[in-house]
Amino acid sequence: MPVDNPPTSLPYQWGPSAPAIAGIAVAGGLMSLGCLALATDPPGRILTGIAAIGLLVFAAGSWRGRPRLAITGDGLAYRGWLRTQTLRRPDIESIRITQFRRWGRIVRLLEIDTRAGQLFVLSRWDLGVDPLDVLDALTDAGYAAPRPGGPGT
Repeated sequence: MPVDNPPTSLPYQWGPSAPAIAGIAVAGGLMSLGCLALATDPPGRILTGIAAIGLLVFAAGSWRGRPRLAITGDGLAYRGWLRTQTLRRPDIESIRITQFRRWGRIVRLLEIDTRAGQLFVLSRWDLGVDPLDVLDALTDAGYAAPRPGGPGT
């Protein structure tokens, strides 16, 4: 049963955790210092510099994109590095979890499929919590169909 307003008892926004982003930024800063002070050979300095810049850009983009997904009064807001896109209930075709094994552990991805043909794939890093928890909250808010064996079934 769709709900017009998001439930107040549930978390309504998800994004990467601030300490994790700060850790990535610190690692990028330390790597850039190592590039300047410790790397003596030109190829090593170039590779270390590229890696440091990559970490700093990733940290800045992750910080800029917080919260990555939120339930708002206008709809489901997906925030990328450059812009925010609001998806209303009629715009969403399906929301599902994709699960597979990688390196001996189970990895879950939240997939939001739109009627316009867009596919948003969000990982645990993007959401800051287990994607199953987000799917349950989206189901409670009326954005996703109840999953078999999940709450409400």
